[in-house]
Amino acid sequence: MGEFRMPSLGTDMVAGTLVEWRKKPGDQVRRGEIIAEVETDKGAIEIEVFQDGTLDRICVEPGQKVPVGTVLAVIDGAKLATTPENVAPAVPVSGPSPPQPVTPQPEAKERVRVSPLARRLAEELGVALGTLQGSGPGGVIVEADIRAAAGTAHTDVSLDRSARMRRAIAAAMTRSKREIPHFYLMTTVDFGSANRWLTETNLALRPAERILPAVLLLKATALALLEFPELNARWEDDRLQPASAVSIGVVTTLRGGGLVIPAIAQVNRKTLAGLMVELRDVVGRARAGRLRSSDLTEATITVSSLGERGADAVFPVIYPPQTAIVGFGSIVERPWAVGEQIMVRPVISVTLAADHRASDGHRGAHFLEALTALLQEPNRL
Repeated sequence: MGEFRMPSLGTDMVAGTLVEWRKKPGDQVRRGEIIAEVETDKGAIEIEVFQDGTLDRICVEPGQKVPVGTVLAVIDGAKLATTPENVAPAVPVSGPSPPQPVTPQPEAKERVRVSPLARRLAEELGVALGTLQGSGPGGVIVEADIRAAAGTAHTDVSLDRSARMRRAIAAAMTRSKREIPHFYLMTTVDFGSANRWLTETNLALRPAERILPAVLLLKATALALLEFPELNARWEDDRLQPASAVSIGVVTTLRGGGLVIPAIAQVNRKTLAGLMVELRDVVGRARAGRLRSSDLTEATITVSSLGERGADAVFPVIYPPQTAIVGFGSIVERPWAVGEQIMVRPVISVTLAADHRASDGHRGAHFLEALTALLQEPNRL
């Protein structure tokens, strides 16, 4: 028997509310399959299972808020449900058989999917759930749907969700600054070669396939980190635990306020085209409230990119238990020395915040040097 527990979806999470089960006792489950949905301060998260087996019993019902680590269900790994392809066809018995009347079964009533907060609000405002079409992930009825049906403004709900998320983020960052001895380094990189390569490459691609500068930055970061495993690691149990692959958490702002950090796994092994597809997917799912638990737990390092927001540089705070975070400012035109000439070039500021328990300024400087070299030869990415 295996215990399926409330996962920790970040160091700022202490509890979660079970929204619904996607499986029922007796159902077969496969590793990586989504079997439940949990509501956190970051929104509704789809929870995956990490073993094959059969859902033996459910320990927490929808609507319950429980601490991280609470057993949600029990999975019998030794007991696999029989699948149709494994069932031998029935062999007809020769000879006549008496007629067997078939009793029609009543149609199962579709279950209304509703978040716990929305259910409580519906009871308070007298809103009938069966009449609503949910606007949440997978059609889940959320607070905004209830308030809209009741004819009340739901601006306060969005503000409250944003405020809760920011409180959670602030708690994690306060812990980070209190417990992690940060050191910061910064360099400015000539982005001219990368810009030219992007322009030439994108001319041959359809608009939906074109590669954004962020993808080059992610891939260059991943490849540079292969030489500096202490920056692609976690500090847990008072020791450094380097990761075998580079999975980058991408800081993503949400339209309603706040941010999340979904991960792209094994960035160092992906092509630029593949990374572009994954980046669009994970950012789109983050903003639509359709993240999975693995999206929030796989990152081995975080990248914060300002894109075209106008700020020259960002000095981010390490997201524990990671040991480093890389920040990219906006790509801007600046005077730049090229040989003995001064030219206007596109440049980008790169910052590194790292854990002094895991690394030091000397190693950090060499990492930035390796990252800079890769961005000068984008064809190597």
